[in-house]
Amino acid sequence: MAVKIRLKRMGSKKHPFYRMVVADSRSPRDGRYIEVVGTYNPLLDPAQVTVKEEVILDWLSKGAQPSDTVRNILSREGIMQKHHEAKYTKK
Repeated sequence: MAVKIRLKRMGSKKHPFYRMVVADSRSPRDGRYIEVVGTYNPLLDPAQVTVKEEVILDWLSKGAQPSDTVRNILSREGIMQKHHEAKYTKK
């Protein structure tokens, strides 16, 4: 099963609000998901992002692939850097 970390659109028309979810890659965008790991509100300036850092790092270590948008958001938050360091440091 290919697992992705992606955005699920919430909110009303013209007022998007997104939940960052872990989902099977075959499920629809707003369909079934495994776990909610954060939120993203692009309407605020700057955009409001809340993430469960430990949970996201755990899913990334298990092999979950972030979508392009989620990868950019996590990079801005510094989580992708932490994942890279944890993955490639000598043990």
